[in-house]
Amino acid sequence: MQDGAGKALPDAVVYLESKDAQAAVKPLQGAEVAQVNRQFDPQVRVVTVGTAVLFPNHDTVRHQVYSFSDTKKFELKLYAGTTAAPVMFDKPGIAVLGCNIHDNMVAWIIVVPTPYFGRSGPDGKVSLDNLPPGNYRLRTWHTRLPVGTPALDQALTVPATGATVSVRMTGLAP
Repeated sequence: MQDGAGKALPDAVVYLESKDAQAAVKPLQGAEVAQVNRQFDPQVRVVTVGTAVLFPNHDTVRHQVYSFSDTKKFELKLYAGTTAAPVMFDKPGIAVLGCNIHDNMVAWIIVVPTPYFGRSGPDGKVSLDNLPPGNYRLRTWHTRLPVGTPALDQALTVPATGATVSVRMTGLAP
């Protein structure tokens, strides 16, 4: 993953979609987005469709977590500790999270319909292991894309020997 200037782009979300991938997807277990030091942790969480996410509050103040995104609309009233029930993310897309009490708190949950996903490391590289050969839609997303921008999309054919792909994401905010 590279930014528009060709520099390594860490923390980009990458996932591969296909009918076969969608049929193989299973909900993740133990997914969380915690509140720590008045921030969401992690700031970006990738989950598969059907995953239930817990929102534990490890701060000494109460938070009111919400999302008004089409992917998942919900609101957890003011609370401390752990909420009674997790939130089920049953539709693919990008859910932007906020806190009604602390406006600076923002996070994203990327809900993917595939078991083939990852995030780029500091070097901008992502490795998706045990990927079956076939035709996919390669989707890439980053927090620096303009708000509301869907994941970028391109066709990708993965041969039996595997593939190395270089992606340059343009239009990112500084």
